Order: sequence, then C-alpha cells, then structure tokens
Amino acid sequence: MRIATWNVNSVRTRLDQVTGWLARERPEVLCLQETKVADALFPRKAFEDLGYGVAISGQKGYNGVAIASLLPLDEVQIGFDALLGPDAAELSEQKRVISALVDGIRVLNLYVPNGSAVNSDKYTYKLAWLDCLGRYLAVQAELGDPLCMVGDFNIGPEARDLHDPERLSGGIMASAPERDALRGLLGERLRDAFRLFEGGSGHWSWWDYRTGAWETGRGWRIDHIYLCEQLQACATGCVIHKEQRGNPQPSDHAPVLVNLAWPPNDDDDQDG
Repeated sequence: MRIATWNVNSVRTRLDQVTGWLARERPEVLCLQETKVADALFPRKAFEDLGYGVAISGQKGYNGVAIASLLPLDEVQIGFDALLGPDAAELSEQKRVISALVDGIRVLNLYVPNGSAVNSDKYTYKLAWLDCLGRYLAVQAELGDPLCMVGDFNIGPEARDLHDPERLSGGIMASAPERDALRGLLGERLRDAFRLFEGGSGHWSWWDYRTGAWETGRGWRIDHIYLCEQLQACATGCVIHKEQRGNPQPSDHAPVLVNLAWPPNDDDDQDG
C-alpha cells in the first residue's frame, strides 16, 4: 500500500495538478492539506472519476483536510473531539484533523498550525494544539489500530531538515518548544518514515513562495509521515516528489509518499 501526503494550497486551484499526479502514480491513499474549500464545494467528482473515494473536512478559504482512497474509507473521524469529546471542541473548530481506517490501518491526516511568529498568540495556539494532539494519540494508541500519521507539520524537527539551520533554528517552525512538543507526542511509538531510509540533509518538501526559495534550493522538510512500530517493519521506501514544486503555479509543498508491504505476509511466520 502506498500512502501519500500533500499540502496542495487550494485543491480547486491545483485540481489538474493533483488529479494528474494521481493518474500517474496511483497511490492507494492521498492525504491533502489546505484544501481551502467548504465541503459542499469540494471537487469530489474529479477524484471519483479516477476511482478515489473521499472523506473531507473543509472550510471556506482556509485550512481544510481530506483523504482520497482507492480502498474503502471506514470509521471516518473528524477533529480532535472525535476521540477527546467536548474538552477538545475549541481546538477542533479549525479544520485540521481527519482520519479513517484503510485496510486496517488508521490513517491520520493533519494540518498543524504554522504559528506565525515565536511568542505570538498563534504560536501559543500551535503549542496548545500540539499538546492536544498528544492526548489524542494516547487515546488512539489504546484503540490498537496500526497508525500512519501524515501531514504538513510546520516543524523542521532537526537541523538537517532546514537549508540554513544556523539562521533558522530557534525561529518559527524550528523553535525548541515546537520540536520538543513533536518529539514528546511521537514518543517511542512513532518514527519518521523518511528517516528510516535517508539520514542526510538537502531533502526538502516546502519552498517558501516569498523568497525565491525554489529557484535557489532553499527549502525545509516539514511534511512528514510517521509510522507505528508494526508499520515501520512494513515500510520499503519513502520519497519526496520534488518535481511537483516545479509545476506552473504550484503548491509551495511537494507530495511525500511511503510504500508499505501491507498487509504483512503471514507466510513469513510459518515454518518451511
């Protein structure tokens, strides 16, 4: 099974790019962030014409997440409050969390807040949101489903995930509280799929529109796929489809895709 994540920065604006990529690559699952469209206006038919069912949680002009799948989407859950109840209702108002069971895997799609600037109100919100995600994951772990958590995390976890770590570390998306919060919620359970296969720097998934970052190769790796231990053992590769950032009028993000040998081969557990 191949599961991909892509912040498309408006699914309607970049619909031809998304459907073209799906037609070529045919991942079983594509998780989208920043769809920026109310549910009633989501271009569902374009995905269905390619054989993909969709689960969506959107709002007009901002945020928005969706899961497109060639396989049935079961037990769709929207928002933190799906597992945490009324205590998480306020942090569920912005449409940033959706999950579904796909062939027995709980696929969790997230659009983590950017935070704007360290010490701003939006930064405080981001840290509160990450804390809520930690509580959400603790409940999810108790349910026992294998977890693949993907999305735009708006955090470069380490120096090797930034093109200029000396200048950028400590600022927004690379501050110690953000990185500590991410490490804390991952715990011992979840690992970065890309880092299972690639340890070096220079691998980016996001290039800022405003600074000519694409043209000068100054990117960040902020789009991640995290796997539980059971899925780590099934992972056979994880790649960033960088070429999509070179499209005319592209998203500022590129898709990231993990390949899983799923379901596991039961014959491996048998003698002979």
